[in-house]
Amino acid sequence: MSTITSEQTSSDGPPTDWLEIVRKNVANLRFGSVQITVHDGRVTQIESIEKTRFVAGRDDSPTGRK
Repeated sequence: MSTITSEQTSSDGPPTDWLEIVRKNVANLRFGSVQITVHDGRVTQIESIEKTRFVAGRDDSPTGRK
């Protein structure tokens, strides 16, 4: 599992569109979640948590041997 965080600031241009960042984060995920943090009615943070899943075979034993 990995957590992806990035800081989006713009001192001389328009503020970064948080909805577009959410769209990109969701589009880049196969399994995981996107969390939006809000303070005083404003989006202050967006986190993407990506999970990697492994499918166990039917013949796998707990010790790894048969």
